[in-house]
Amino acid sequence: MRFARLTRALFLLVIVGALLLAFYSWAKGHPQDLPWTPLSLGEPVGRFTHLKIAELRDDFPGCRRLLDDGAEDYAVLPPVRARDGACGYDDGVRLESTASFGYAPRAEASCPVAIGLFLWERQVLQPAALRHFGRPVVRVDSFGTYACRPVRGGREGRWSEHARANAIDIAGFRLSGGRRISIAGDWGGQGAEARFLREIRDGACGMFATVLSPDYNAAHRDHLHLDQAARSGWSYCR
Repeated sequence: MRFARLTRALFLLVIVGALLLAFYSWAKGHPQDLPWTPLSLGEPVGRFTHLKIAELRDDFPGCRRLLDDGAEDYAVLPPVRARDGACGYDDGVRLESTASFGYAPRAEASCPVAIGLFLWERQVLQPAALRHFGRPVVRVDSFGTYACRPVRGGREGRWSEHARANAIDIAGFRLSGGRRISIAGDWGGQGAEARFLREIRDGACGMFATVLSPDYNAAHRDHLHLDQAARSGWSYCR
C-alpha cells in the first residue's frame, strides 16, 4: 500500500515536471504572450500587448525609450492645457514622415497612441497591404488626433479621448503607385479593399484599447477610431 502511494506520488511529480518544462519551453518562444514580460516593439503583438501599452500612460520616459528602441522618428510636443484641465496633454509626440511612409496630417498624439500606431503599421497595416494589393501603404489619411470636445461633439457630456490627444481617426490609405482606399468608399464593398479594411480593423484590436469602425454606428461610417482609453484591463473592438 505504501509502495503504491509512493508510485502515484512519483507519477504526479513526473507529470507536473513535464508540464512545467513544456510551459517553460513555450514561454521562452512566446514572451509577448506573458503578462509579466516587458513590452518590446521587436516582438509580435501578444495576448497582453494592449495591457502593457496601457501601463505607459503614466510613464512618458519609458514610452519614449520604446520609440527610441524601435528607431521611430518622432519629436516631443510641448504640453497643452485647456478648459481648466479637462483638455490637453503632457505626453504628446509627433510621428515624423519618412520618404516611404507618413500620416496626413502629421500624427500628433499621446505616446501610447504612437506606440499602438508603430505596432499597427509594421505588424498589421503593411503586411495586409502587401497581401491584398502587392504594394505598401505610403500614406495614412486621418481626421486628426487632438480636439477639445466631448465624445459626441457639442458642449456637454463625457470628454472624448481626443480631448487628451489619446485617439486618432483614420479615414483612408494611399498605396505606392497612387491607389487610394477609403473607409467611406470601400468599407461596404465585397472586394479586396473591404477585406483589407476589416483585417486592419481586427488587427488594431491587439494594440489599442478602443477600435470603432462603421460596424459600430453611423457616426463612424467614414473612419476608424483608435484610442488608448483606460479600461481596467479590457478592450472594446467593433
